[in-house]
Amino acid sequence: MVKKDQKCRGYLKEARPWSPGVFVLAWFFVHLGQSIPVEAVVQNPSPKQLEEALMRGAAIARERQPPINLYAHFGRSEGFKPHGFLMTKLGGVAVLAGHFALRGEKPSSEDIERILAEETLQIVVTVFGDTPIFARESYLLLQQGENLIKPTRIRADGRATAIDTSSNHPTFRAKIVASFAYGTFAPEAETVISVFPGVGGEVSFLLNFSSIP
Repeated sequence: MVKKDQKCRGYLKEARPWSPGVFVLAWFFVHLGQSIPVEAVVQNPSPKQLEEALMRGAAIARERQPPINLYAHFGRSEGFKPHGFLMTKLGGVAVLAGHFALRGEKPSSEDIERILAEETLQIVVTVFGDTPIFARESYLLLQQGENLIKPTRIRADGRATAIDTSSNHPTFRAKIVASFAYGTFAPEAETVISVFPGVGGEVSFLLNFSSIP
């Protein structure tokens, strides 16, 4: 359980109904499009997988959609609900190809190699609170069965962005970005992403890594 990790003990509080500044334990599965093959969080993509990622990027450009949609998203982005996405290597190649395709170009082999040389999986989570500094000293963990995986790097917005100040209960938005070294987690396992905002509480997402390209 996450409570075994001493770093997080100060963040664990009883879950209550969600409202700005109060974080609920919420479970969501990643739902990816039918056209995206099941590949898992691949550390060393094959040439075929890279070609498919490049094709996904070109396809989304033809549809004039934002390339960032090609990352593996989780949670619900409507309203003030926590959500995020994973920056995998194949997702990064697809997004890169999408940006180039929007300009009628293709990424160079050097551009692709820079993404493939990444040694960590990045996870970006957007959370909401009721003060500008609610996300300071936030933390994020992965849990796969009994295995807890700590990030090699983590950063959070020290000052959140005000998005609703019209009421007596203002709402602020902040991002938490954590990096996890490849080799420290199982790339095909069911995984819980647990986020501990600096003000306390917890929000969690249940993902199946085997369905993420």
